[in-house]
Amino acid sequence: MTETGAPPAISEPSREPDAIRPLPPPPALPEEVDGDVMRAAILAKLTYAVGKNPEVASKRDWFLATTLAVRDRIVERWMSSTRKTYESKRKRVYYLSLEFLIGRLLIDALMETGLTEPVREALAGLGVDLDELRKIEPDAALGNGGLGRLAACFMESMATLQVAAHGYGIRYDHGLFRQAIKDGWQREYPENWLTFGNPWEFERPEVDYSVGFGGTVDTIEVSEDETRHVWKPEETVDAIAFDTPVTGWRAAHVNTLRLWSARAPDALRLDAFNQGDHVGALAARVRLEAISKVLYPSDATPAGLELRLRQEYFFVAASLQDIIRRHKQHHGDLRTLPDKVAVQLNDTHPTIAIVEMMRILLDQEEFGWDDAWDITTAVFSYTNHTLLPEALESWPVPLMERLLPRHMQIIYLINALHLELVRSRGEHDGGMLSALSLIDESHGRRVRMGHLAFIGSHKINGVSALHSDLVKRTVFNHLDRFYPDRIVNKTNGITFRRWLFEANPGLTKLLVDCCGAQVMDDPNALARFEHYADDAGVVDRFQTIRRAKKVELAKIIRQRLEVTVSPDAMFDVQIKRIHEYKRQLLNILEIVALYDAIRANPGGNWVPRVKIFAGKAAASYHQAKLIIKLANDVARLVNRDPAVRGLLKVVFLPNYNVSLAEAIIPAADLSEQISTAGMEASGTGNMKLALNGSLTIGTLDGANVEIRDHVGDDNIFIFGLTTDEVDARRRKGIDMADVIAASPMLEEVLDALGSGVFSPGEPGRFGDLVNTLKYHDYFMVAADFDAYYATQRLVDARWHDRAAWWRSAIINTARMGFFSSDRAIAEYATDIWNVPIVAKP
Repeated sequence: MTETGAPPAISEPSREPDAIRPLPPPPALPEEVDGDVMRAAILAKLTYAVGKNPEVASKRDWFLATTLAVRDRIVERWMSSTRKTYESKRKRVYYLSLEFLIGRLLIDALMETGLTEPVREALAGLGVDLDELRKIEPDAALGNGGLGRLAACFMESMATLQVAAHGYGIRYDHGLFRQAIKDGWQREYPENWLTFGNPWEFERPEVDYSVGFGGTVDTIEVSEDETRHVWKPEETVDAIAFDTPVTGWRAAHVNTLRLWSARAPDALRLDAFNQGDHVGALAARVRLEAISKVLYPSDATPAGLELRLRQEYFFVAASLQDIIRRHKQHHGDLRTLPDKVAVQLNDTHPTIAIVEMMRILLDQEEFGWDDAWDITTAVFSYTNHTLLPEALESWPVPLMERLLPRHMQIIYLINALHLELVRSRGEHDGGMLSALSLIDESHGRRVRMGHLAFIGSHKINGVSALHSDLVKRTVFNHLDRFYPDRIVNKTNGITFRRWLFEANPGLTKLLVDCCGAQVMDDPNALARFEHYADDAGVVDRFQTIRRAKKVELAKIIRQRLEVTVSPDAMFDVQIKRIHEYKRQLLNILEIVALYDAIRANPGGNWVPRVKIFAGKAAASYHQAKLIIKLANDVARLVNRDPAVRGLLKVVFLPNYNVSLAEAIIPAADLSEQISTAGMEASGTGNMKLALNGSLTIGTLDGANVEIRDHVGDDNIFIFGLTTDEVDARRRKGIDMADVIAASPMLEEVLDALGSGVFSPGEPGRFGDLVNTLKYHDYFMVAADFDAYYATQRLVDARWHDRAAWWRSAIINTARMGFFSSDRAIAEYATDIWNVPIVAKP
């Protein structure tokens, strides 16, 4: 099983993984690669890898040839980076995540390697437009939202800081789903991103691990005092590795993203096939290979719930086999694992890795319990991304016992020793012990994966200052008392290379002109931009850059939705997963109120607005899908009403992904970050939008708090209940009849929704939404409505004062240096992983 840059010796047919032979130094890489060199490389790939003549080559052929030519340059650095890691024997980070939302890679790779202009020149000489080629590449459907995009940013920053790292995840055949909007409703279709293959990846068929499920556990008496356990799985599936190089800035270092694909050990049952049961002969293969088909299969059925657990165990089991195999090969004794290995669990999805590590150390490596536990807790750390109970995950004990019987035995013992420790520290209250237990007995016996992640990790981090504080005060309050000093804060960050340099080259050029070339390497150099906040020439350039991006987005809106919007209107943007706590519904209610106000006072000094929504709802999340329908029904009525005279437009762009985000974010004027206070862990869209000069309207939630601290109260629009006020209101009750009665505007909006104004063919369509807001407003939509509407009018006033608006926009960009993912990774490296960073952020 080979590693990039460390091929097995070829003098004899050894099967030993990662066997290394002395290699000559890597070939010198030219400092300058011109268009002629790249033209020759692209033509060679077109001929010998794609098998086409230039005269008949399609755009896809040119895309493949260009990608392969660029990939060659990256592979050279990849091999060099891998060799250096082996030679230095330094500690590696392994980032386990169920999502990696890496987006399109061609332009990203060109920017990271400095090859954009040579490749553009080369293609132009061949009659090919690079900007057209970039559209050929599909987005890698490996994630859903912020969790997956954060993982991608962190992988890029680890490479940039030259942290030796591997990402591990699943190579989903179809990702989450491709979202289409039919008659205003979300429809889900397979995301066929692999139809034409993936030229960035390297299949490693020799990296093949067996992962088991079900079966029995035998107990072997080794001596009077010692027993060993042997798990005999009922079925197995093979995990096949696919590697993608992850390039850091200026390609100084390249790490590996290794994704696992599920393959059945037997392609088909030949006996059944020969008896005519052609479908049945493939049944076992289809069931096993479903593991890597889609991201987040619906868990609304027992079969879906089991498939999710199979996915999570599949990828961590394969990853740990790979990690331990590599460590034993290069460092020998597994007792040194904490010195050479750091494993980061990105949310609770990979938590079963803690138990799998214990199983390997106990059952396969024959460690004693205490030594195995000390190694495991020293190796693992856990990032919590949410306070929502459903997102912390828990699994029914009967399902765990059937699917992972040995793991359930280990969980029981971890829990027993954990509760024994709690009792030894003076806690004997039954209620407290129940709250601290890994097994939730309250609604059917379930394993609390968040508790397991906490107990099995040496560090637990939240992802914003507010969130980390709430983690201590809420979901892990009791555990924090008995395991103090484990919870730390690591505020999220974003890679400026993708979300500024690549997404907004015009603004990047302006920043270089104002702040110097240093801004390309040092996020802190952005601060110099603030000196130009009142410079008329710079403001004019910034406005021109923004308007050009708005023209591009308006074209996308027209092409996809057949709606014409003005680039001179305010682009008011809410782009994120559709969820009640993110409160797209609050935004829609304000749209209806504004719509009514414009019609009632057509001569008012209204700010023209384009309200832009994008995001997916989970396939089984009825309320979220109903919110999408409402947004589209409101858009249909508002956009067609001549009385509005184009002052208000509403659009919902389907199938939100990284590429669409790259088009929306540089064009946004106003960033909607309006989640219920205390419920958004951090957010990263808020950082991307502010970095590009968008002003934020938001609650004091997640990283909004820190954004406000950096940009200042005058350059952000904060409204609504605070976290403590939300808690107080919930204790008082979430029936909002009194709040609605005190707000004639809100009452009128809800009457319109409930009476069918926006759904004339089905008057009761939005009755559930209205009743929820009236009688069970857990997410404080009604409670925050008046404050939100009033703050939006403050936004209007700022927009009318163009000098003030652009001054705030420049200050937002200038003060975003803190929110670089390089800073975040440097903090992880120092405070959690204890690994060196070669390049300084």
